[in-house]
Amino acid sequence: MIVKYGFNATLSAKPGMGDRLVDLLLTGLDDGSPGASEHCVVYLVSRSVSDSDVVHVTEGWTSEEDHHRVFAGEAAQAIVAQIDGLLAKESEYTDYVPVRGKAAF
Repeated sequence: MIVKYGFNATLSAKPGMGDRLVDLLLTGLDDGSPGASEHCVVYLVSRSVSDSDVVHVTEGWTSEEDHHRVFAGEAAQAIVAQIDGLLAKESEYTDYVPVRGKAAF
């Protein structure tokens, strides 16, 4: 599948909650979760080297509409609700339209 919409998100966990945030975000890859959707082509969770409570998520989707539809579902909303309680501040998002690249995990 080709990625036609994506975004990067930077999430800052409350002090000492970075591990919990990473674990929660990785549940997004479980069956029935957003990252397991056929429309989610890239789902990458990373940590800051200098601050383990700062977590980055990169997602690539078949379309912006598919992303919004999947994230409106129960599974995604349950994860989002749990994430909110772990955050020290508002998350930062950057939307993009991929041009070309490579991903191998």
